Amino acid sequence: MSETGKQKSSNRSRLMILLTALLWGLAGVCVKSISWGPMPIIAVRSLISLLMLFAMKGSLKLRFTKTNLFGALMMSATSILYVVAIKLTTAGTAIVLQYTAPVLVFLFYILFRHRKATLAEIILTLAVFGGCVLSFLDSLDFTRLLGNLLAVGSAFTFAGQIIVMNGEDCDTEDTAILSNLLCFLVCFPFFFTETLVWDAKNILWLLVMAVFQYGLANALFTRNIHKVDPVEASIILTIEPIFNPIPVAIFCGEKMSALALIGSAIVIIAVTLHGLLPAWEAKKAKRQT
Repeated sequence: MSETGKQKSSNRSRLMILLTALLWGLAGVCVKSISWGPMPIIAVRSLISLLMLFAMKGSLKLRFTKTNLFGALMMSATSILYVVAIKLTTAGTAIVLQYTAPVLVFLFYILFRHRKATLAEIILTLAVFGGCVLSFLDSLDFTRLLGNLLAVGSAFTFAGQIIVMNGEDCDTEDTAILSNLLCFLVCFPFFFTETLVWDAKNILWLLVMAVFQYGLANALFTRNIHKVDPVEASIILTIEPIFNPIPVAIFCGEKMSALALIGSAIVIIAVTLHGLLPAWEAKKAKRQT
């Protein structure tokens, strides 16, 4: 492929990652707009997404390796914890707390892979957790506090998902399919624990969530993430926590408190700067040689 062709392909992949972030950012408004409990929502979303991913794959064959299964377990846990968290706390707070995952990945490599941390990385990591504390102080009633804790839990499982799916022995497409299958099997029994209203509003938002927010978004992500520089991709994906609260405020009237907004801004800025550090350090080292 010529340099021009490679550039066009790279630009297309960047655009697809941006679209992925915007689609993922619809989770808050979709969950808040559906009157069902979180588990039946996940079951429907996973079933439709599963059918879409199989259609895009063009085959029913799956690799049931330990890595794929563990990645699917992490991805499923992230999905369930995050959707339940949205029901219990503000959508904006839930996504910002989950967005601490890249910093948790960094801490994993520091603690278990003996990676050395720079002073700047330490400061930004502390800033991220300081922002999380402010987001927690948004409201201390039990329901919202539980939602915040589940969102933090989803950050840990999302970090695990990132670590596993970035491995060379992980098939990201099969992992996403297995994750949807696992989510459906876990959440489907909850269909029989509540009375589900099948009105036009619920059906519309269920379809938006299953087809676009999850199915299409995950397909775009798994097919394009390896074609974009990881640092650049992390910066592009920053649009998700910024965009997520906007449709929720427009369609549901849900707004975050001033304290939570400040905490969210600190987390987003610190995580973005954290992602830029490797590129800055590489440029600095290049100038010194």
